[in-house]
Amino acid sequence: MATCIRKVAAEVLGVTKGSKGATKDTWWWNEDVQRALIRRRKNNIERYKVPKKIAKRAVSEAKGREYNDLYQRLSTNEEEKDVYKMARIRDRKTKNLNKVKCIKDARDQLLVKEDIKLRWHEYFDNLFNGESESTSI
Repeated sequence: MATCIRKVAAEVLGVTKGSKGATKDTWWWNEDVQRALIRRRKNNIERYKVPKKIAKRAVSEAKGREYNDLYQRLSTNEEEKDVYKMARIRDRKTKNLNKVKCIKDARDQLLVKEDIKLRWHEYFDNLFNGESESTSI
């Protein structure tokens, strides 16, 4: 199917080769130029690596301090509420929010529980048997 779609798309829309971008005129570069470029690349990489390493260390230290403070606060009786609050939040994140509890029928009447299954059956029956009013696929 993918091959068929690509073939039809190529026939209808056409195919381009794209561009390689601007080619660099490097035939005249001698050894001095090569060495200078290598030095420049090394300097740029070193200038990038050092601040990155410092920032990473600062983030990890700050994160560690905050987690230590959090754990110390949570170990006290006053902060017991926060433990339960965090547990509820974590539990809420794992719940399935795609569960359908109620839908409407063809006359916009609200259906609940057992009627929902019949409505889905009716909907898919109309959809797959071609009785749908929609002409789009």
